[in-house]
Amino acid sequence: MAIFNTDNTLAFVFGLLGNIISFAVFLSPVPTFYRIWKKKTTEEFQSLPYVVALFSAMLWLYYATQKKDVFLLVTINSFGCFIETIYIAIFVAFAPKKARMLTVKFLLLMNFGGFCLILLLCQFLAKGTTRAKIIGGICVGFSVCVFAAPLSIIRTVIKTKSVEYMPFSLSLTLTISAVIWLLYGLALRDIYVAFPNVIGFALGALQMILYVVFKYCKTPSDLIEKEIEAAKLPELSIDMLKLGTLASPEPAPLTVVRSVNTCICNDRKAETENGQGVRNGTQSTSAC
Repeated sequence: MAIFNTDNTLAFVFGLLGNIISFAVFLSPVPTFYRIWKKKTTEEFQSLPYVVALFSAMLWLYYATQKKDVFLLVTINSFGCFIETIYIAIFVAFAPKKARMLTVKFLLLMNFGGFCLILLLCQFLAKGTTRAKIIGGICVGFSVCVFAAPLSIIRTVIKTKSVEYMPFSLSLTLTISAVIWLLYGLALRDIYVAFPNVIGFALGALQMILYVVFKYCKTPSDLIEKEIEAAKLPELSIDMLKLGTLASPEPAPLTVVRSVNTCICNDRKAETENGQGVRNGTQSTSAC
């Protein structure tokens, strides 16, 4: 039996493109973990996104084992499990004690306990196509939750009217990835692969629209505010210069004026005393 099913050409092409793009997405955190390895500390980074990504790859890998002609789904999720495990291992090695214990709890609760529970229930309580449908439904529900994560970023962008917190390259890559896997699911007529990527595409398109609106398009109110600020700048600078001139006068002239006034007063006093002395002398001379 051939590994790749080339009978469905569209599915093969879209699956191959999806593998390439998802491969790049899985490798996007490499600079982050190189920084962690180089600095020997996790700083403010969190492990939850990588634990969730590992759990998602495990679920889709289990779903792929229940289907036929989805080898390209197996390859990318196998690589995802491998690379996410390396990321988590690096994080645990250099994380502080509190973050390390929290990561271990997530792994035990979600990746070990949760996955083992799903595996046992599906293996013993469901068979054949029913098992594939149950696992596919679980994968869809979890993928919807993962795709809904950017809603917090969208809210931040709308609130701050800034795209500073929205990484455009990552959002664009995830949107393209959702489109490719959507087409792959449609080519296979697999609703469980196609449906979550519809939501991923919709949220990705919304992020792109918000990026264009708040990055390149300015509302009239924003333009008016900028014009007012630009008009006020010269007046403000002139007023500041005036205030600076008034607030710091030259001290030297004041000192000279005070000293001159003091001398004049002393001279007048001396002249007055001398005049009185002269008069007294004249009067005494007359008396004699």
